[in-house]
Amino acid sequence: MAKKTKKTKPSPKATKVKEIIEKAKGTLVDLTDFKSPRGIGVKKTGNEWVVRVEITEKSSIPEAMDVLGIYDIHLNDKGDMLSYERKGMKKRGDVEARIEE
Repeated sequence: MAKKTKKTKPSPKATKVKEIIEKAKGTLVDLTDFKSPRGIGVKKTGNEWVVRVEITEKSSIPEAMDVLGIYDIHLNDKGDMLSYERKGMKKRGDVEARIEE
């Protein structure tokens, strides 16, 4: 018999982080019309959130050749975008991206 795992409710902080990531991804899609965003990092500094998002800029066959852009999206505490900037690019099949700091 399989063991039942108890589902725990996410903490309010985790829920807030998830909301911020979703807002950043949605904003980037709205601004660029690119598809398939994926949140790959988030940090909070003071009253500002910085969410790093990877998004498909050019689809290719095979998929390993897709061009992915890596963006930093800056949002305020309410989730309103303050700015965004492409920080790097890579092919889907690459392990590392070139990131501009």
